Amino acid sequence: MSNHLSLTPNFFFIIFTLTILYVSYTFPRLQPKQTNLVFYVHDYITGHDASAITVAGKSGPTSNILQFGTLVAVDDPVTDGPSIESKQIGRAQGLYINSQLDGKGLHLVFSVIFTDGEFKGSTLEIQGADIFSMKEREFGIVSGTGYFRFVKGYGIMETEFMDIANLRAILKLNVTLKHY
Repeated sequence: MSNHLSLTPNFFFIIFTLTILYVSYTFPRLQPKQTNLVFYVHDYITGHDASAITVAGKSGPTSNILQFGTLVAVDDPVTDGPSIESKQIGRAQGLYINSQLDGKGLHLVFSVIFTDGEFKGSTLEIQGADIFSMKEREFGIVSGTGYFRFVKGYGIMETEFMDIANLRAILKLNVTLKHY
């Protein structure tokens, strides 16, 4: 009789385990969506429409972004086309620092805050290196909110326009995102 009682718990354990395995492998899993976006960031350190300002550096706030150690705060317009007259869909807000000793590379940390269009109210968090002498630079999408909750992805940045003398640039960002 004791042999019969010891088989009962083992039998129920086996049935329970098989049920869990069956359910976990037969129910559909939530697959991430992929979204591809292209937008333009207008980064102007000078002019009446300046959207970035030097906040620290070797020479204090008068430092040039092309010098190692210079930190810039940005609130750049984001548009759906390369012209500043294109529809504005958001703002790129954050910081970049010249982190390369020869002055030719930046480290970016900023949020793209969508203020219009399909993704209004959502954000993307961008981080990565910007060796601006390169034609294409890759960066990471490390987080997001709203439509982009649980996002992960990457982007390719290209310089659409650059005026080094006046510190004005238009950057094309082509991003690929996976999210739920």
